[in-house]
Amino acid sequence: MILIGGPDCPPCVRWKREYLAAWIASPEFRQVAWEEVEAARFREAYQERYWPGDLAPILAQIPRKSGAPRFLIVQAGRIVSNHLGVSKWASTLDDLRKLLG
Repeated sequence: MILIGGPDCPPCVRWKREYLAAWIASPEFRQVAWEEVEAARFREAYQERYWPGDLAPILAQIPRKSGAPRFLIVQAGRIVSNHLGVSKWASTLDDLRKLLG
């Protein structure tokens, strides 16, 4: 799973304040690899320099490279869930639970 955002993104800050601790404590968190792509300015988070190594091919798959927070679920190198906005966190978790079976 990948979180895309930045410290200058009010919705990103809100998501971290309201959801991050519960996410880290969840059983699902222990079943996934968690990455955060954060740039000092969230508008730069889609620049290649913030997507090193294994993450670079994922960036290429994102259809609209703007907006945050964005939650991606990647399976076998492909994006299988792509949700944008704090309000879509529940949808992301639903997708993840289905994938984890």
